[in-house]
Amino acid sequence: MQIILLEKVVNLGNLGDVVRVKDGYARNFLIPQRKARRATTTALAEFEAKRAELENAAAAKLAVATAAGAKLTGLTVQIVQKSGVDGRLFGSVTNADIADALVKQGFAVEKASVRMPLGPLKIVGDHPVSVALHTDVVVDVIVAVLGDHA
Repeated sequence: MQIILLEKVVNLGNLGDVVRVKDGYARNFLIPQRKARRATTTALAEFEAKRAELENAAAAKLAVATAAGAKLTGLTVQIVQKSGVDGRLFGSVTNADIADALVKQGFAVEKASVRMPLGPLKIVGDHPVSVALHTDVVVDVIVAVLGDHA
């Protein structure tokens, strides 16, 4: 299916690109999330009329994400979990726990934007984690997992 991208999509294209994707990806994800639109002749004409407006909105989102990224860079988040004497956690620290801790500190971060390439944290210590605020803005945050020997 041919679609017009209404915003930058990772590994697919930038705003205004006309790309071919699988039908299910377009119907089930891109179009409902308002990231894309079917590439018909009327849709192309409407897009060209609104192009400047969409580019300004995308630039504003990027500016907000860049400003938030500057504040987040190098931040250390402390999370307390129950742990054994050997330093292993009884549970784990997930991206939802990290997102909640960041929200409590005043940063608007969604669970899906916290990237943990090695999976949930299961030991006490400092762990680097990436937070993707925008497709172009990815910052590193240190998560300090503290053990509670209760």
